[in-house]
Amino acid sequence: MALVRWSPIRNAFTVNSEIDRLFDNFLSERMGSSDDLSDGIPAIDVEETEQEFLITSEIPGMQKKDIKISFENNYLNLSGEKKASNETKDRNFYRKERSYGRFSRSVPVPTGVMLDKIEAEYEQGVLTVKIPKTEEAKPKNIEIKVK
Repeated sequence: MALVRWSPIRNAFTVNSEIDRLFDNFLSERMGSSDDLSDGIPAIDVEETEQEFLITSEIPGMQKKDIKISFENNYLNLSGEKKASNETKDRNFYRKERSYGRFSRSVPVPTGVMLDKIEAEYEQGVLTVKIPKTEEAKPKNIEIKVK
């Protein structure tokens, strides 16, 4: 057994990691595996270019009419309902991982966007929302003058 010098910083990290592990184990036992915690919440990517914000979300197996998009108080709101198939009554599943039901996701978007120019496309299970920036919000290069 070796002697280890006491370090308050190292001990604080150890305690924090033990607390995190305790909560992870508790949640896993109460709610299933940690993979199940994200069921029903569509994954999103938020990207900013010089011209616009792009929000991409994976929502497979849905129809356009089942997806709602709104913009309010600088939040883009995605919601909808993925309906389960009614053909499962006489079938025996060994494993069922696909999620069904209502979902809702809100994404903050900075000010300086053109609300009347927002576009949304849904193709092969991927929803892409384009939010163009106003001219004032676009980055500008400032020339340095030499005297």
